[in-house]
Amino acid sequence: MAVAPPNEASAGQPRRDSLEDVFLALESRLLGYAHRLVNNLDAAEDVVQEAFLRLHGQFEQVQDPRRWLYRTVHNLALNHRRAAGRTISLEQPEGSDLASPPPPVDPQPLPDEQIARWENVGLVRLTLETLDPRSRELIRLKFQENLSYKQITERTGLTTGHVGYLLHHALKAVAGELARNGVIP
Repeated sequence: MAVAPPNEASAGQPRRDSLEDVFLALESRLLGYAHRLVNNLDAAEDVVQEAFLRLHGQFEQVQDPRRWLYRTVHNLALNHRRAAGRTISLEQPEGSDLASPPPPVDPQPLPDEQIARWENVGLVRLTLETLDPRSRELIRLKFQENLSYKQITERTGLTTGHVGYLLHHALKAVAGELARNGVIP
């Protein structure tokens, strides 16, 4: 973006545009380019602003500000998209169920997380084995077969209140054992 004014053109010494000239010439084009890359006007404005701030700090060393700005905007936009992909919005979309969380960004846990999970599952199974057979059966009916208290009552002949009481104490015993082993806080 070198421009040679008439009095310097004869001397063969091109004059560089000022940062302000570069900004005025490229800001709207860069904004459109960034908007296409990040698909968000606010983010595009942030990307272009960051690119110009970086250029300001090294303007004298940059030979071709136009090329440098487009490359910088491109890289910053890609960084923004990568970061946005790792971010989970806390806002609840309209019409969605508050009870169901959004799907995880990467559903596959890391290897060390998977090993810890397997160890914890093993501890839960061992803890369940310490319960009496009736409590184990009630937990199985409730959590493996997803039966309601009423359905468990029909299968076992216990009252609904008694089913609730036994499940409460069985789960409290399991939670206490898991807390002692450091599985849950």
